[in-house]
Amino acid sequence: MKVNKGIILAGGLGSRLYPITLGISKHLLPVYDKPMIYYPLSNFLNLNVFNILIITKPNDLDNYKKLLGNGSKFGIKISYKTQKKPDGIPQALVIGKKFIGKDKVYINLGDHILFGKKLNNIFDKINQDFTNNFIFSKKTKNPKDYGIIKYLNNKPKKIFEKPKRYISNRAVCGLYFYNNNIFKYLKFLKKSNRNEYEITELNNLLIQNNDIKIINLPNSISWYDAGTFERIAEISKLISYYAKNNLFFGYLEHIAYKKKLINKNDYLRAIKNYSNTEYSHNLKKLLYINESY
Repeated sequence: MKVNKGIILAGGLGSRLYPITLGISKHLLPVYDKPMIYYPLSNFLNLNVFNILIITKPNDLDNYKKLLGNGSKFGIKISYKTQKKPDGIPQALVIGKKFIGKDKVYINLGDHILFGKKLNNIFDKINQDFTNNFIFSKKTKNPKDYGIIKYLNNKPKKIFEKPKRYISNRAVCGLYFYNNNIFKYLKFLKKSNRNEYEITELNNLLIQNNDIKIINLPNSISWYDAGTFERIAEISKLISYYAKNNLFFGYLEHIAYKKKLINKNDYLRAIKNYSNTEYSHNLKKLLYINESY
């Protein structure tokens, strides 16, 4: 069964980026030449997920609608729901229950930036097997900052959230795939000390029931949690470096054009609309290079 539904979480307070995020959603901040949310959106397009729900705060809703509209300029469908207060990642499943219906769904965090030249090959393989719930993991140099997977006999045993002592260097990334049976696990969740429902607890329930698969991403794939100014600057520098070497990531119009979601006139219109900008110049380059990820 083809999966064509995805949810992006673009709410939260973004308190680590105050005072900037007192006035604008973190996921609208620039990462190189485009808004941060373009990167999880590009992941969805590359996964052939074209029906997308964005969950954000009520006071940020108009900004997202102004930026993305209903998704038609990318040949996709975008709808919106609001979350009045941060209540944890699993709440996306509750808020999006009507949107999901009886289908399977991807959940992507709005500050989750995942890219790499061979990532699409991994996505293509995933699209051939939808029998499992699954999550992605990536090696990290800072395991104290993430949900870390403990293995026993090469099998996942448990995920520890920001462990103080070393467990492993395998961090859980912010892209999750869930079968519709995920709803039966939600009733067992309880709020944590942060007064939120935790995605780590949900994934641990799946591990305990042998109902999840973990895909370990290779070193060639870049993954960032863009939650601090330092990381945003680091990501922007890296993506800028790739662009100067004709490797482009996160250009929604070009991905949509390659997938025949929009035509060449739509593409050229986007170039014109963005006028004399870095983003527009890179879209022009992509017409000739024809490589975008």
